[in-house]
Amino acid sequence: MIAGDRLVAERRRYTVTTAAAARRLARAHLARVGVHEGLLGLPEIDDRYHVWRISLSGDASAPPAEIVIDAYEAVVDTARSSRLALLQQHSAAAGRRATKARQRREPSGALSHGEPGSPRLSPLPDLAIRGDAASVLDALPSGSVDLVFTSPPYFNARRSYAEFASYQEYLYLLERVFGQCHRLLGEGRFLVVNVSPVLVRRVGRSSASRRIPVPFHVNAILEELGFEFLDDIHWMKPAGAGWALGRGRRFAADRQPLQYKPVVVTEYLLVYRRATDKLLDWNLRCHPDPEAVRASLIADGYERTNVWQLPPSSDRRHPAPFPEALAERVVSYYSFRGDVVLDPFAGSGTTGRAAHRLARRSVAVDIDPAALAVMRADAAAGLLASGTMWLDEDGGLAGPGLAGLPGSVAGRAPGEGPTGRPSTGGRSTGGRSTVRPRRVGRARRGNRG
Repeated sequence: MIAGDRLVAERRRYTVTTAAAARRLARAHLARVGVHEGLLGLPEIDDRYHVWRISLSGDASAPPAEIVIDAYEAVVDTARSSRLALLQQHSAAAGRRATKARQRREPSGALSHGEPGSPRLSPLPDLAIRGDAASVLDALPSGSVDLVFTSPPYFNARRSYAEFASYQEYLYLLERVFGQCHRLLGEGRFLVVNVSPVLVRRVGRSSASRRIPVPFHVNAILEELGFEFLDDIHWMKPAGAGWALGRGRRFAADRQPLQYKPVVVTEYLLVYRRATDKLLDWNLRCHPDPEAVRASLIADGYERTNVWQLPPSSDRRHPAPFPEALAERVVSYYSFRGDVVLDPFAGSGTTGRAAHRLARRSVAVDIDPAALAVMRADAAAGLLASGTMWLDEDGGLAGPGLAGLPGSVAGRAPGEGPTGRPSTGGRSTGGRSTVRPRRVGRARRGNRG
């Protein structure tokens, strides 16, 4: 919408210059044809064709619908807009969903981030928890987190950093943790995960190395749990960053076909939204703190593409941190000031430091006591919130600050989950899992960041 310092609509001298004006025209059109206006999405300008496009969504099984407004003439372009029958189909489906939502009772102790009310501010303070995220996150109330950003441990990391009995065990851990993240996220809020394929080295000259496509397996888990995939962002490192792995050296020496292997200089940032029938502008319009929304606007100079060129980071206190600039981009692009940002594999606390700098609250979880020691040092240095509550799973997590939170672990009967039902032990019940192997032990450390 921005071209230099001037709005595109002003530069083009359109009659319809704002999203609000486009929405008013679309509402008037829907009223004339008898379609519910609640379906309207966020108006977007398309200056290639000098029109405003406003999407409508009510029936996920139907083709997408939109209303197109001539930006010069300030009228609905019926030739380019979706046909009436499709608009009515979306409207009818939305009505049926609204009726079901009214009939559905909100689980006891959960924060309402949807029907019948609007989102509410999370009651969570800044938290740092030592423990297995798959278990300790069960102590937090549903709907109390606004963004999840994390980088799980590498499956093939050295033994001092992480250790898994099998790749299936590794995926099972991720499924349990991400199942908790789905429960904790407010309606329509985001999960961003930094992950990449891993190289399993060959054990001898008679065997071959192999790359495991971890991001694609993670995607399958997340979609099964009820997340909607939105974007793949590629974190690009300097050209020499991947040469240390030895990949590509054989080909560079003799240039034989079939032996080509590119040097890997990227990692994925996979962006998901907790699945909902509500459009993104619902989260903007219904946010309980409009001033926080206004204060969170992104300044000029933001990254316009899905290729983010950032050098890797190093920290003697942790073997595999990601850059703080990476965390800052994610936190600023996918949350508002005052929001709660969760990193269930917190490592040295990179996400938490970024959240603190950007006036968000942080919930950091790590199984390694050394990681919590690093965070305590950062809090003492002012890099984390001075009022951070420190909890340990061995202490039962019933800290005094959690006692008054709805749905929290404090005061809960042994074995009782966050909604008053028996606990599932951290395993998600949000969908049928394709990965349910027997767990053969416990991950050691292994949290990135």
